[in-house]
Amino acid sequence: MFCAISGVTPEDPVVSRKSGLIFERRLILKHLEDNGSEPVTGDPLSPEDLIPVKTNKAVKPRPLQAASIPGMLGLFQNEWDAVVLSNYALEQQLHTARQELSHALYQHDAACRVIARLKKERDEARELLLKAERQAPADVTVSAAIPPTVSSNGKRASEADAESEGPGKKPRQGITSDIIKELTECNARLSGQRKKRQISSTLATPEALESYTQLASHPLHSSSKPGILSIDIHQTKDLVLSGGVDGTAVVFNRTSGELVSTLSGHSKRVTSVKFVAKDEYALTGSIDKTVKIWQEQEDGNYACKHTLKDHSAEVRAVTVHATQNYFVTASADKTWNFYDLSTGLCLAQVNEPTVQDGYTSASFHPDGLILGTGTAESLVRIWDVKSQANVAKFEGHTGPVTDISFSENGYFLATAAQDGVKLWDLRKLKNFRSFAPYDNNTPTNTVEFDYSGSYLAVGGSDIRLYQVASVKQEWNTIKVFPDLSGTGKVTSVRFGPDASYLAVGSSDRNLRIFGAPTASSES
Repeated sequence: MFCAISGVTPEDPVVSRKSGLIFERRLILKHLEDNGSEPVTGDPLSPEDLIPVKTNKAVKPRPLQAASIPGMLGLFQNEWDAVVLSNYALEQQLHTARQELSHALYQHDAACRVIARLKKERDEARELLLKAERQAPADVTVSAAIPPTVSSNGKRASEADAESEGPGKKPRQGITSDIIKELTECNARLSGQRKKRQISSTLATPEALESYTQLASHPLHSSSKPGILSIDIHQTKDLVLSGGVDGTAVVFNRTSGELVSTLSGHSKRVTSVKFVAKDEYALTGSIDKTVKIWQEQEDGNYACKHTLKDHSAEVRAVTVHATQNYFVTASADKTWNFYDLSTGLCLAQVNEPTVQDGYTSASFHPDGLILGTGTAESLVRIWDVKSQANVAKFEGHTGPVTDISFSENGYFLATAAQDGVKLWDLRKLKNFRSFAPYDNNTPTNTVEFDYSGSYLAVGGSDIRLYQVASVKQEWNTIKVFPDLSGTGKVTSVRFGPDASYLAVGSSDRNLRIFGAPTASSES
């Protein structure tokens, strides 16, 4: 008695009423569930047509292959072959899955690259649109068609409207392609010269710097409003320019010890001063929100050529481009302006929405295509001058960034703040060394690399000189000069030519000169 489907003796046999064939119950029920007909004859068949067959339970005999050891070895061999074949099939499936995953990851990476490129193109388009808006002239046609009317205060309506706009809202020419070409050519020239430049044979040695002492103290500013906030040195004429709390800037001849000219015109403190050797200009920025351009006259005095009123808050920093044709001012009004020096025209005003508390310091990179700014929220921002885009941010300071200085080697940046001085590697955009020369209540007010990039001066409650080394080497302290003003606040330190002397400003009225002792100074 065998099952008509499997050909094996059934354990639970049933017989069909219609055909009389015997089936294994579970097999025939499964077949009926799928097809509804008898598997042999194909006639319609339902479970009710199956009659169970009563049989005695019997132990199934072993198959012939399992009746002997060689037969069992053959079974095991067959099972092993089946396992090997199954494993091979799984490996093939795994390999295929890996290939599909690799392809999917490649597509994902390509999609990310496309998205990044599209974002970059979008940002460039936004920058071009912003520059176009800045360069768009005022509506000339409307102003030409409508004659100027007189307002109640006696001024023309167009003038009154311009005044009501206030600083920072006037249309700007923008940094044109010709200016960008000039900046780029200057950058290429200076970068090439830097690679060939050798340290001057007359540069002061560390031993010479260690012997420096105060040579002179000159009371240049008012005794009723003492304090020097900024210093700059004319490297070829050996002139020192100082800006004071009394609202004046003073041009002083260090060699003769004579006061050359007093630049009066600001109504409040002068916060930043710069010499421009080309065409003998001097620049001053003030708390009174203005910047003044001064030019040397035939008699040696300086006359004000332009007064710039484009900022709506105090001007904190002035820095001159390497071409000496342009300069930048940074203000507490959260903007920095790019000016043409000869005309005094503000070509671009950059207002970054993420700047919260305004700028506190600024400096051009020696090659001129990068601008560094310090902010009141402890951030150092690096800008691409051509696009006026903020390309990097340096975090880590505590308190406002009081001063920044780029090294002439092109890749070191020093920044000063409440917590001391940090040194940044512009190649890797990271901080590689920090100095904390003073306690938490004493800020570092000034920091300056000399022209050769060999020394670094730091000013706070005293003056400290460091010897510049590499990123991995230690920067050794050459000498610490006490603050002889008695105020405990050094505000500005600048190196003379070849580090032959130091000009120091403090919170008193005196300009101090430190240098190698001479016979007269020793006596």
